[in-house]
Amino acid sequence: MTLSTLPSPSRLPSPRADADASITAWALRARDGDPVAVDRWVRALYRDVLRYVIHLSADPQGADDLVQDTFVRALGSLHRFEGRSSARAWLLTIARRAVVDSHRRAAARPRVCDSDAWEAVVVPGFEDGVLLLDLLAALPRERREAFVLTQIAGWSYEEAAARSGCPVGTVRSRVARARATLAGMLAERPIEAGVAVA
Repeated sequence: MTLSTLPSPSRLPSPRADADASITAWALRARDGDPVAVDRWVRALYRDVLRYVIHLSADPQGADDLVQDTFVRALGSLHRFEGRSSARAWLLTIARRAVVDSHRRAAARPRVCDSDAWEAVVVPGFEDGVLLLDLLAALPRERREAFVLTQIAGWSYEEAAARSGCPVGTVRSRVARARATLAGMLAERPIEAGVAVA
């Protein structure tokens, strides 16, 4: 064969184009219900989809789930595939949408704390609650009862007076004395780093 009779490189079918044509043919047969074509189509594109999803998501650990989601979506929509574009391009579009949806779901979920100091984030205000319980335990019983009922439990002074069996003025006096005692005890405590005491 002479040099002039060889086809030009631009006229040669590329191996990729041949592969895409085969993959698209498998997709069309899979659409028509051929289980062997489904298997060949998935096997032919699995690695391409995996690489693409890892590239888009930057999450190799979550990539398998995204690939599975891609193929589930594609198989569910295969009846609409008409072969106007390559099955590879169609599937990679579905993969891109799966990655975008995954990012949206992740953004909507509460974030996991990455702090090593888990004790500080388990129950916000836990230390303050323990401190309050310690301070309340130091109050005389009558003052503690009046303070807890009216300031923590939200009872009215009248309800607290009825519960305690004393006049409303006595409850008000006990609450005022409890506040003064608590403020004095707080002023005597050393302030720990990072803990604000009002």
